[in-house]
Amino acid sequence: MKPIALRLFRIIMSIIAIICMVVFVPWLAGCAYVKPLPSTVQEQVSDATNYDLDGIIVYVDKKGRPPEYYSAGWKNREHKVPADPHALFKTASISKLYIAAATAKLISQKQLSLDKTLADYLPELAGRIENADHITLRMMLQHRSGIPNFIDDPKFPWENLPADVNGLLKFGLDKPADFKPDSDYRYSNTNYLLIGMIIDQTLGYSHHHFIKKEILDRLGLRHTYSLLSEVNLKDLVSGYYIGYDGDLKEQNFVGPGGSMVATAEDVGIFLRALNDGSLLSADEQTIYSSIYVSEHTGLLPGYSSIARYYSDIDTVVIQFVNTSGGNSWMITEIIYKRIVKILRKH
Repeated sequence: MKPIALRLFRIIMSIIAIICMVVFVPWLAGCAYVKPLPSTVQEQVSDATNYDLDGIIVYVDKKGRPPEYYSAGWKNREHKVPADPHALFKTASISKLYIAAATAKLISQKQLSLDKTLADYLPELAGRIENADHITLRMMLQHRSGIPNFIDDPKFPWENLPADVNGLLKFGLDKPADFKPDSDYRYSNTNYLLIGMIIDQTLGYSHHHFIKKEILDRLGLRHTYSLLSEVNLKDLVSGYYIGYDGDLKEQNFVGPGGSMVATAEDVGIFLRALNDGSLLSADEQTIYSSIYVSEHTGLLPGYSSIARYYSDIDTVVIQFVNTSGGNSWMITEIIYKRIVKILRKH
């Protein structure tokens, strides 16, 4: 293709992309996507608050460089408290990485088996979860169990969350399976709630204590907590849901795989250790690599999080946004991807 024709082709494709963005994507997200990329991460973080995001925290750990901390917007918008990159945040489903790592350790120690079934571990649920005698621990870890996601129950009470695990679990019981075990994939929080219960029963004490002893303490993570009840709420970022005026920081989600609270730095340190082999032994790492991913996102009312490691630039990037609902998740992902593009240029 000749240079002039190539330039014309690129212009046309750009126009088509913009038209598609206007037609098919909410305009605010479209603006965030097509805006020229700034030269620094802080510029991008600061710009994020122009898209109905109340506050944002970003932690960047590039190998060989000191960690970098960025923030913009509000930690608490009512009292105009600026976003604090060292504040605590509800990490939601990023918690599943810690449970999967703990499970890999227990499998390596022969305390758990990937091939034992849900009915083997929790026989009292055999008649209440379809296919319990065919669903293995491996399938639950990999979201291939077919067990329905308890938060998808239309009666799930987000406005008045159950105070214990059994209260959450009841919304996942006595329902038809989504599919036959190991025949498909569907993300289900019920899987990790059950894994937490299995670990508790196997150990004879809480999986939270095991994670603290075997993961958090070993990595020196002093700002990671298993439950909201362990946290001083003044240290926690406020959470906001588009269309709801209140602060959701006191909403207490206790389910295993979604209950943890931490700073961005602590999550970043954990994620690097999970990816570089310094957290798990060789055997544990082999097991972990066969059962779960090494990055995650998280979402609770008022809280959106992304934790990923990029091997091509040897960099961990953690992003916390204290806004959910509406198109906030789409915008959150766009902002995150733009930050990674900036990092790849430097």
